[in-house]
Amino acid sequence: MTASGAGPTLFERIAAREIPARIVAETDRVIAFHDIAPKAPVHVIVTPKRGDYRDVVELAAGDPALLAELVDVANGIADELADGDFRLIFNTGPGGGQTVFHVHAHLLAGGLEEASLAG
Repeated sequence: MTASGAGPTLFERIAAREIPARIVAETDRVIAFHDIAPKAPVHVIVTPKRGDYRDVVELAAGDPALLAELVDVANGIADELADGDFRLIFNTGPGGGQTVFHVHAHLLAGGLEEASLAG
């Protein structure tokens, strides 16, 4: 359940297998799956299974080991699905493009250019 107790988040429901997803990696605390609207040749969501943290700032303050695990999972996915090079994006807050308030990273890979950073 979310920290606010509002019920399971979308990503918690994916982790519980209530919503189908193309899962590419999983640990006891992290799950990763292909984004349904990819913005790059490789676009994977990497997120904690539990919705205890709204964004990366809360996660870094509350459980830095979980943040490190999330980054490690992302790195392994990039090694497996791309050439090991990747971009890891955490949208934070509505003005930063966050639409699901359960911390998650977008792993992007595959021929990305520096100029593509601007939205």
